Amino acid sequence: MTEEKKKEEKKKTLSLGKGTLSLKGGSTAPAQPGVGSGGRGGKSVAVEVRRRRVTPSSQTPTGKNPVDDKNNDDGLTSEEKETRVRALQKALEEQELKKEEAARRRAEEAERAKQEQTEQKKQGKPLDKDELRRRELEELKEIEEEERKQQEETERLRLELEQERQREEDDRRKRSEVVKNVRGHHQPPQDNEKDDKTSYRERMKKNNASPRRGESGRRRSGKLTVAQALNEDYAKERQKSLAAQRRAREKARMNALNPAEPPKKIVHDVVVPETITVQELANRMAEKGADVIKSLMQMGVMATINQAIDADTAELIVEEFGHKIKRVTEADIETGIEGEEDTNTDMIPRPPVVTVMGHVDHGKTSLLDALRATDVVSGEAGGITQHIGAYQVQLSGGDKITFLDTPGHAAFTEMRARGANVTDLVILVVAANDSIMPQTIEAINHAKAADVPLIIAINKIDLPDANPNKVKQDLLQHEVVIEDMGGDVLCLEVSAKKKINLDKLEETILLQAEVLELRANPNRTAQGTVVEAKLEQGRGSVATVLIQKGTLKIGDIFVVGAEWGKVRALINDRGQNIDTAIPGQPVEVLGLNGTPDAGDQFIVVSDEARAREISSYRQRKKREAASAIKAGHSSLEQLMARAKEGEKKKLPVLIKGDVHGSVEALVGSLEKLTEENKELEVQILHTGVGGITESDVTLAKASGALIIGFNVRANAQARDLAQRDGIDMRYYNVIYNAIDDAKAILGGMLSPTIREEYLGQAEIRQVFRITKVGNIAGCMVTTGNVKRGANVRLLRDNVVIHEGSLKTLKRFQDEVKEVKEGMECGMAFENYDDIKEGDIIECFEVVEEARSFE
Repeated sequence: MTEEKKKEEKKKTLSLGKGTLSLKGGSTAPAQPGVGSGGRGGKSVAVEVRRRRVTPSSQTPTGKNPVDDKNNDDGLTSEEKETRVRALQKALEEQELKKEEAARRRAEEAERAKQEQTEQKKQGKPLDKDELRRRELEELKEIEEEERKQQEETERLRLELEQERQREEDDRRKRSEVVKNVRGHHQPPQDNEKDDKTSYRERMKKNNASPRRGESGRRRSGKLTVAQALNEDYAKERQKSLAAQRRAREKARMNALNPAEPPKKIVHDVVVPETITVQELANRMAEKGADVIKSLMQMGVMATINQAIDADTAELIVEEFGHKIKRVTEADIETGIEGEEDTNTDMIPRPPVVTVMGHVDHGKTSLLDALRATDVVSGEAGGITQHIGAYQVQLSGGDKITFLDTPGHAAFTEMRARGANVTDLVILVVAANDSIMPQTIEAINHAKAADVPLIIAINKIDLPDANPNKVKQDLLQHEVVIEDMGGDVLCLEVSAKKKINLDKLEETILLQAEVLELRANPNRTAQGTVVEAKLEQGRGSVATVLIQKGTLKIGDIFVVGAEWGKVRALINDRGQNIDTAIPGQPVEVLGLNGTPDAGDQFIVVSDEARAREISSYRQRKKREAASAIKAGHSSLEQLMARAKEGEKKKLPVLIKGDVHGSVEALVGSLEKLTEENKELEVQILHTGVGGITESDVTLAKASGALIIGFNVRANAQARDLAQRDGIDMRYYNVIYNAIDDAKAILGGMLSPTIREEYLGQAEIRQVFRITKVGNIAGCMVTTGNVKRGANVRLLRDNVVIHEGSLKTLKRFQDEVKEVKEGMECGMAFENYDDIKEGDIIECFEVVEEARSFE
C-alpha cells in the first residue's frame, strides 16, 4: 500500500450538499470558506467526538492511554490490526508451550534424580541429605524464577491483546456514532468494517472466550455464592488458580524425588470371647466385613455377617490379618476375685482348725462336749450327730481352738472328707473297748488324703474292758505308727466322761499348731469355706462359714458358690450376735439369696454388681452341666445300652432335709443301693433344704415319687394335698430308718425268681392210636411221680424235641391227678402226636420266689 493511499485513508470526506467534512484523529474540523458551488461560502457542520474513558485495563504498562499515545495504531488498516492480533495470540500459545516444556523438563530431572538415588542405594553409597536438600532448594528457586518470568510475559502479552481488541471496538463505535449523527440513521457498514467485525467474531468464536471469562462468555462475579457453588455449569467454568497449579506441580516434583512409603498397617489387640459374630470381629480388627467373610470362605467356613463363629476360627482370622489376639472366656469374670497374695509381713497367728473323726458311738461328740463344757448329745436325734458342727473353745490361757465335729456314720463319708479338707489337724477318736472299726479306717484314709497331721485319741479308758494296747497294735495294720512304737503320730489316752487327760489333749493340739506355724492376714477381704447350710423359717438361708482369710463384717457383699448376698447378721457358735469374724472362727452368716452347697467357697467382693454377675455366671454353668447330664442319658450309646439290657425299674424320690449335709448323705446312700443292681434305679427328682411345700407334693404326684422328709415336716396345705392325692410321704430323723425303708421298697420292685422243680420221668413202652383222640403213650413211671397239669419235656436220644403240657393222664380207664413211681399210665400231649416207643417224658413244675433287696 503506497504512502498516498494511506494519506487518503486518513482523510475521508462526507458530502453534505455544498460543504465537505474531514474526519481526522478525533478532532473537530471546521467548514472551509469558499468551497462550494458558485464560490459562495457553504454550510459547515461541527461534529463533536467524545474521547474514550480511560480505565486501568486499557492503559499500557507505562500508564498512558493508547489513544493518546503518539505511536497509536489508529492509522493501521484492518488487515494490519488483524495480523497484529494473530501475532499476539501466537505469542501466547508459544508461551503456554514453553510452560508445558519446562514442566516436562522438570519432571524428567526429578525422575533422573530419583534414579540416581536408587542407584546409590543399590551400590551402598551413603546419601548426603544436606547436599540433596541444597540441590532441591536451588532447583526450586530456579523453577520459581522461571515461572515468575513466564507469568509476567504471559500477562504482558494478554494485556496487549486485550488493548488491541479494545481499540478495534472503539474505532467501530466511533464510526457508527459519526454516521448516526450526520445522517440521522444508520448507514450500511463499509466493507472493511464488516470484515473487521466478522474477523473479530471469528477470532472470539475460535478462542471460545476471553482469558478472563468462562465458557459461557460472561465475566464471573468476584464473590462465590452457595447457589454458584452448587451449580454444575459454574463449577465447570472455574479453573485452578496459578498458586494451586504451582503447589500441585511442586507436590508432584517432591513425590517424584522422595516417593512416599506405603502407610504401615496398624496392629490391633483383638479381644475374642468364646463366640463372636463376624461383624463384631471385623469391627474389632478395623477391617472390612467383606474381607473377613472372604477369608472365612477361603478357610471353608460359610458364614454371614451376623453369624457367630467360635474362638478358634476367630483366632485364625485375626492372625491372617496380622493382628494380635487376646482370648477371653466367661470365666474371666472370676479372675482376681480372690485378691492378691498375702505377704509374710501381713500374717499373724490364727487358731488351729481341728476335725474330730471316728466311728459311730466312739465318743466324738462327748469328747467335744467335755472340752466345751456343754451338752450337745442331748439335742441330737438318736444319740448321733447328723451334720457337721463347728465350735470354738477358748482355753484358760487365752488360746483358742476351732473344732469341726463330723458324723461317724458311713453315709457321711463325703462330709467327713470335706471336713478334713478344711482342717489343720485331725483327731481320730477310737474307743478303747471297740478298737478299729470300718469308719475308723475310712477316717484314716480321709486324713491321709487331706495330708494333715493325725492325733490319736483313745477314748473310754475308764471302762473295765478297755484295752488301749490293742488299739495301738491294730493301728499298725493301717500304717499308723504312734510315737510309743517309734513313729511320728501323737497318741493320748483320754476319757470324756471322767475328763481324764483333756488338758494334755489341748496342749498337744497347741503344740502341733505351733509346729505348723498357722498364720493368716486379717486386714483384707474375707474368704472362707461353707461347713454347713440350711434353710430356717424366719431367718432364710443360713450358712455356717469357717473364716480362713481376712475379717468378715456386717454389710459385706459376698459370693458363695452360685449364690450371693449381703451380710445381715453374724452369729457365733454360742448363739451370740457379733460384728466381725476373724480367721479361724466359725460363724453363721445370714443374708443369703439362696441356700449354697456345703463345701462352697465364701468370698467377699467389692460391689453388688460384680456379685450378681458372678452368681449369674455360676448358675448358668450349673444349669448347663445339668442339661448335659440329662442329654447324656438320651445319647445313642445310652439308648443302645438300654435296648440291650432292658429298661430299668425306677424309684422316683423327692428328698427334703433340715440341712444340706443331711440331704447329701441321703442322696449318696440311696444311689449306692442300686449301683450294682441292673434292674433297679433310684431317680432323685428334687432335693432341697426346708419344709415340704405344695409344689413338692405336686411334683411327686406328676411323677409318682416318694417324698422323704428328714428332720422336716410338711405344712398344712401340703399335708392335705398329699392325703387327697394319695402321695406316699414319710418322715425320718435317723438315717438308718430311711435307708431300711428304701431297701424294702426296692426289694418289692424286684421281679420274682423263676425256678424249675423236678418231679419225675416216665418211659414210653407202647403207642396207642385212638380215633378222634390221637396218639396215646403207654408209659411206665421210672423216677419220681407225674402230675396232671405239670410241664413236660419229650426226650429222644437225650435230646429235647418238645416242651409243653399234658393233655390227659389216665390210670386204666380213669383220669387221675398223679401217678407214682413203678406204676403204668397213659399220657397224651397238648397239640403234639409225634411220639415213639423208647422216648422219655420228663415232668417238672415252674416255681416263682420273691426276692429280697440286699
